Amino acid sequence: MSQITLYTSLHCPYCHMAEQLLSRRLAGPLNKIRVDMGAQALNAMIAKTGRRTVPQIFIGERHIGGYDDLVKLDNAGELLPLLDACR
Repeated sequence: MSQITLYTSLHCPYCHMAEQLLSRRLAGPLNKIRVDMGAQALNAMIAKTGRRTVPQIFIGERHIGGYDDLVKLDNAGELLPLLDACR
């Protein structure tokens, strides 16, 4: 199973941008959990993160947050080392 989990929904542009950024950084396969397919996945995401918006991104056990948080991590030069540690 992938070390990267992405809570997502089908029509979320930020989810797609997060996937693209992770792909450009060669993150590998993503464990995508669609929260728009039923209340159980959405409720699990909220319980795990305290947030109701997607995407919600986990690298390993670390909760990164949403797309803006992922971009900040990347811009700070911290994303690649984090991804490397999960490989």
